[in-house]
Amino acid sequence: MSKYILEMNGISKEFTGVKALSNVNFKVHAGEIHCLVGENGAGKSTLMKVLSGVYPHGTYAGDIVFEGRVQHFAKISDSVKTGIAIIYQELALFPDLTVYENIYAGNEVRKGIMVDWNQTIQQAKEMLNKVKLDVNPEVLVKDLGVGKQQLVEIAKALSKDVKLLILDEPTAALNEKESENLLELLKELKKQGITSIMISHKLKEVTAIADHITVLRDGRTICTLDAAKSEISESVIIKSMVGREIDDIYPKRDKKSFGSNILEIRNWTAYDPQLGRDVVKDAHLHVKKGEIVGIAGLMGSGRTELAQSIFGNPKGFKIRGELFLDGEKKQFHHPKDAIAAGIAYVTEDRKGDGLFLIQDIKQNISVANLNGISDKGVINNNEEVKISTHYKTSLNIKAPSVEQIVGNLSGGNQQKVSLGKWLFVKPNLLILDEPTRGIDVGAKYEIYTIMNKLISEGMSIIMISSELSEVLGMSDRVYVMAEGKMKGELSIEEADQETIMKLATQ
Repeated sequence: MSKYILEMNGISKEFTGVKALSNVNFKVHAGEIHCLVGENGAGKSTLMKVLSGVYPHGTYAGDIVFEGRVQHFAKISDSVKTGIAIIYQELALFPDLTVYENIYAGNEVRKGIMVDWNQTIQQAKEMLNKVKLDVNPEVLVKDLGVGKQQLVEIAKALSKDVKLLILDEPTAALNEKESENLLELLKELKKQGITSIMISHKLKEVTAIADHITVLRDGRTICTLDAAKSEISESVIIKSMVGREIDDIYPKRDKKSFGSNILEIRNWTAYDPQLGRDVVKDAHLHVKKGEIVGIAGLMGSGRTELAQSIFGNPKGFKIRGELFLDGEKKQFHHPKDAIAAGIAYVTEDRKGDGLFLIQDIKQNISVANLNGISDKGVINNNEEVKISTHYKTSLNIKAPSVEQIVGNLSGGNQQKVSLGKWLFVKPNLLILDEPTRGIDVGAKYEIYTIMNKLISEGMSIIMISSELSEVLGMSDRVYVMAEGKMKGELSIEEADQETIMKLATQ
């Protein structure tokens, strides 16, 4: 038998004339952790959809060889029966069902023609033990955090006697501790003989866990790196991904003196009626003209709630405290009030809250400022095309035209569309919530370059980020939040990862 559990040979795949994969070769050893990396749009997810049967045999060229046999998967269930399971970044769980019902959905434990629920619960407990998740299997999935839901997905895969586990950006929505736990679990599964393929943009995680790394670029296989031969390093991966060296991930900008306060909040408290508690507590913050202010903290620390409460309070929090814009006291009752005052907010959830995925680029860019392309309430289609083409060019959105459906763009290009949408309202203060989540290193560099350009033109930015290196690399000043409170304010000179983490865990 081959030493490879999986061989994908000469895989090519087209979408309406666009070549997504071109003669890709991808081989995975049995019992290893193999990471698949590349820029957004490089073809990683497409390749895995070919493997899992989402794109059935006959819709692509090339061969899939699994455990020495050529496979012709007509549908997803065919790959599952063979021992292949894929867990996507957007989890495929039923939130209103219990943990045990989710683990065995479609794969029920039966006694004759009836479902044996007692045995189902017992076996679910065994699966949960395997993934080191200590929860009652009878709890509803919606009552679990994202990290625990991720483990339920893995338990579900293990219940089907999985041999090859594919994880697409498994740590994108997890905090640092949850990410560490997941990576340790993959190592444990490796000891049990389970092979894993992990798609990730987080190079520190990739270099820490991978036995081999395959790099895709523009739908082609660039190289496969071997950890045992000391071939793996972040610089080598980056150069292979983007086709050039990026000497500094965080582009430098000229330091200058900042202007007066553009925004200040005092004694700012936001009460969430649904949760029945304060999500922001007595916060103080100020932002100067031409400054990037970073907000660090762990998930659940109140950073997003702070941003939303400033941006017209779309979640309906009960607000106490004072907000000053250019020294003038303001009170926003709706996001449109904040927009009119010169504030824009790029959400952390671009797919859920930031974009209309079934609409095209031009419609997404114009939607926040329809008055800017209208005359007496009638949209000027030519002006809409002109404006959206301007942002497509200036933000380097990679798409054939502004007629491209946004849902078909890569994550990095979706983020640029989201950014273009809010730049069109011409804000003075831009709030960026996790601006580079789920996008590759090349696209990150482009976002950072755009941020520096905006600052040089006089804009101010609040940047919320869970990546400490990003906070330290891009900010002029840093606030640290924990449990809804501001735990500290640091100049960039006195800020480091240890100091931030100490404040974030107080």
